[in-house]
Amino acid sequence: MNPESSSAWRLLPYVSIVFTGFLAIALPLPVLSLWVHDGLGFSLVTAGWVVGIQSLATILTRQLAGVLIDRTGPKQGALLGLPLAALAGAAYLGSTFIADPVASLAVLLLGRLLMGPAESLFLTAAMTWGIATLGPRRTGVVMTWQGVALFTALGLGAPAGLFLMDRFGFAAVALAAILLPLVGLGVALAQAAVAPVPRGKRASFLRVTAMVWRQGAVLALGTAPQAVLGSFVALYFASRGWEGAGLSLTGFGIGFILVRLFLSHLPDRFGGRRVAAWSLVAETMGQALLWGAPNAPLALLGATLTGAGFSLIFPAMGVEVVRRVPDSSRGLAIASFSIFLDMALGLSAPLAGLVVGVGGYPAVFLAGGLGCLAGVLLLIGREKPAA
Repeated sequence: MNPESSSAWRLLPYVSIVFTGFLAIALPLPVLSLWVHDGLGFSLVTAGWVVGIQSLATILTRQLAGVLIDRTGPKQGALLGLPLAALAGAAYLGSTFIADPVASLAVLLLGRLLMGPAESLFLTAAMTWGIATLGPRRTGVVMTWQGVALFTALGLGAPAGLFLMDRFGFAAVALAAILLPLVGLGVALAQAAVAPVPRGKRASFLRVTAMVWRQGAVLALGTAPQAVLGSFVALYFASRGWEGAGLSLTGFGIGFILVRLFLSHLPDRFGGRRVAAWSLVAETMGQALLWGAPNAPLALLGATLTGAGFSLIFPAMGVEVVRRVPDSSRGLAIASFSIFLDMALGLSAPLAGLVVGVGGYPAVFLAGGLGCLAGVLLLIGREKPAA
């Protein structure tokens, strides 16, 4: 067995934890608004709050999750986060048995709030556990495969959730959201615990954020085109009278997966900054093609190049984050770094909507390309030495 295959096999349990946990998050996303609006009778604004409040809860609990994992070890974080995710699913299911719409909504909101810290715990735990298993020098490989699990779960979750909702109702979606984290819990229980790093000197949240803000900002700038593509490419194609908008997302996925499958070793071998810089250049070229494409095939090529460029930004910047912080604060650093991903995924589409209002649909891809170039400037700028 070659080293890459061996690494992937050793990471499989922790990748499984991320996949099952995020599938429980992704399944309800496309159907929550349907349930709140059509099932409970509330406005679309309320439905939007129900969908979005989990992201806020996740951001607010990242720090606590990182500190806890640094102090008690990643297994303990997974053993807390995964049951909490199942409990969130139980709240979703419980809301379907309550006749009063207001009370049902309150229970549903409780479930969304519980899923926030659950995600913070199991995601940070799985990443920290994987790094402890393979060693910090293999951080790029760890984050590459964890990212594959995360984005695969998000990609599969939406159609699966809609299928369950259409065939069996929201209760079936909720039941799946209970069972999936329990599968991950079984995997976590079967793994050997990794002892937490000896207490020593642990950096504060503000200190760690100061160490990794540049890497986090690059991640956010590189992630924004992915979020915008998913939100606006169908409208963009329709505005041009083109067919095949769905193929653009397929192309993005193909570019993303191929790079991760065959080039996942690059951040560990050549360094995160260099790999991220070239990735952002490729992503900029993809955004430029989408912005100026005269026809659908060139737009599809732009989407594919965007996916290929985006693919290694998360693991490349993860390598730099782990390199810059003491081992005793690794969990907190990963949690702080992940906040920038949360912010990019949550804010990109609303901000892009403002750009569309001013400059039309092509302008969002121009803005995405300029953001990627700003990321390159952050990478080549001088920064303080690692801690």
